[in-house]
Amino acid sequence: MLLEVQGLTRRFGGLTAVDNLDMAVRAGEIHALIGPNGSGKTTTFNMISSLLKPTSGHIRFDGKDITNQSPYRVAGVGITRTFQQIALFRTMSVLHTVMIGAHLLKRSSLGGVLFHSRRFLEQERTIHAKALEALEIVGLAEVKDRTATDLPYGQQRLTEFARALAVGPRLLLLDEPVCGMNPEEIEFMRQLVLKIRARGITILMVEHNMGLVMQVSDRVTVISSGKKIAEGLPGEVRNDPLVIETYLGKGMTFA
Repeated sequence: MLLEVQGLTRRFGGLTAVDNLDMAVRAGEIHALIGPNGSGKTTTFNMISSLLKPTSGHIRFDGKDITNQSPYRVAGVGITRTFQQIALFRTMSVLHTVMIGAHLLKRSSLGGVLFHSRRFLEQERTIHAKALEALEIVGLAEVKDRTATDLPYGQQRLTEFARALAVGPRLLLLDEPVCGMNPEEIEFMRQLVLKIRARGITILMVEHNMGLVMQVSDRVTVISSGKKIAEGLPGEVRNDPLVIETYLGKGMTFA
């Protein structure tokens, strides 16, 4: 297991957003975390990436407890993510936007940055190369010099993907990666997710597009009102009576 979540709970006052969640993500797999709106999926992502601290429970990555680590340390051990809402700098090029992600790897001193030491310049070259590689992976190398916010929506989403990839993650958290995309963009994203997994990167994905979830996922965890209600292979989850009732209502079936 690459990622293990045990008893994860998050309360906001009297509201329990995530309730005693257990989940394990195997290395090299695509694992989907699904559920109705407000079920606690993004809150779970925020705790794994340490943007939120759990009320209780533990998060282990590659056997080491990372609960309550700072976000940059979590990214540093190999967990990066995308967000539901795209956040790009308005005046920055696509390349420089992606390089920001890879700067997490930099270890230069303040003096080295100010005086452009040899070590600083070598790290900048490495970061530049990693950013270009990430842009090649997502198919944006040809627009690397354009302002990121001038790109169409789908390419802005891919820029965010590249920024997360430039860090060199072992686990990539994708929060609704095809939200707002048209069918052609969704198909491109499906192929990209499989391409990323083929490069040895494990993926944990929150997504409402059930077609995509069923096509690419190795395992699926379903939560509702913060609690896990089902887990297993995509076909098993798809036919689970409680999952069907939660999504569609009694007596209904997935098309």
